[in-house]
Amino acid sequence: MPVNPAQTLRSVASGLLAGVAAAVTVLVFRWSVEQLQILVLPAHRVGAYEALQPWARLALVTGASLLLGLALRWVPPAYRNVGVVHVYHRIHGPGRVELPLPNAVVQFLGGTVALVGGLSVDREGPGVHLGAAAAHRAAQGLHPDEHEGRVVAGCGAAAAIAAAFNTPLAGIVFVIEVLQLRYEVQRFLPVMLAAVTGAVLSRLAYGPEPAFQLPHTVDAPITALGWLLLLGIVTGLAAAAFIALVRGIARSTLDWDPLPSMLLAGLATGVSAFAAPEIMGGSYDSMARILTGQYALQMAVVILGCKLVATAVAVGLRVPGGLIGPSLVMGAALGCALGLLVEGTEDGFPVLYPLVGMLAMMGATLQAPLAALTALLELTGHAELILPGTVAIIGADLVSRQLLGQDSVFLMLTRILREREAPVPQEPPR
Repeated sequence: MPVNPAQTLRSVASGLLAGVAAAVTVLVFRWSVEQLQILVLPAHRVGAYEALQPWARLALVTGASLLLGLALRWVPPAYRNVGVVHVYHRIHGPGRVELPLPNAVVQFLGGTVALVGGLSVDREGPGVHLGAAAAHRAAQGLHPDEHEGRVVAGCGAAAAIAAAFNTPLAGIVFVIEVLQLRYEVQRFLPVMLAAVTGAVLSRLAYGPEPAFQLPHTVDAPITALGWLLLLGIVTGLAAAAFIALVRGIARSTLDWDPLPSMLLAGLATGVSAFAAPEIMGGSYDSMARILTGQYALQMAVVILGCKLVATAVAVGLRVPGGLIGPSLVMGAALGCALGLLVEGTEDGFPVLYPLVGMLAMMGATLQAPLAALTALLELTGHAELILPGTVAIIGADLVSRQLLGQDSVFLMLTRILREREAPVPQEPPR
């Protein structure tokens, strides 16, 4: 196919515009959440919910949920659709991609309240929505056609993931596996440009380090492959249980008013936080402690159980936050527990297990094994982790998707949303 210079220039321009707009929006959102957490929390530190008294944690998360519920009552139902599910639904809907500004505003404000209030969600899901919406609006001057509009939305999502985790390649693969944007060599250049732009701007703002602290050395012996396969199998079971719980909650509460929905989500997090305050918010500080061996076996199991339940309730009740971060925390806690069981701490903490576990859980929950493996490589910089990571991710994917037939959380929630929007068939007149 002959090269069209005008088309190439248009692709480059759309990718750069989308990447800058998405990354700036996502970074502003992250900065807003962090500054408010520093202002609200007594330790004046991001994510320091453990510094609060138990009653104060419950009061904070319940108050934030009450505020969310009352605010969402005033929002028309069409504008309450947010997050990765909203972006996926729009990309795969008929006609041109439309990402309305009111939905993005609800996502920004609602996500900020949810995260500062300590609900068990993350900033990455809102980031994907905000990035895609910002990219969509930034590229309007180029008058994209129907297909280009989908690519532009993918650009925003890729830039958002790249900016969130400092992982440009994982951002690109996320668009292919999770958003299921069809890969075309000649038309995927803007997505790559957007992901690189997002990573560059993130590094300018926050430095070259990943989103959370990781060990600089990881021992990955070949003798651990059997245990890592077991970790993958157990992770697949945990991911399937999480997806099933989200599905059940989402279906049974689909027509609930926002106020009781948000209050129930807040209570689930607040009550769980009595046992494990580490589960509140994005929990990246807790994940850093898991990866450095600061939790005993019992506490790792408690964090896993509480984070799984609190996040499933929040996601199922449509709290305007994401689940990528919580899936990483759940996987890290599960890997930590198994690592302590099989290797103990005589020769040092077996960081390989929580490190691989968090990406296996992400891969099984999102049904994105290649994105998870790519993120593992980019986050650690250790190519020797590809083999053990692949073993665990394959085990988790086989159990969750192939054996138990689970879809990704996002695809499952999209189907529930479409069922609600589908017209009710009328009985023929008798």
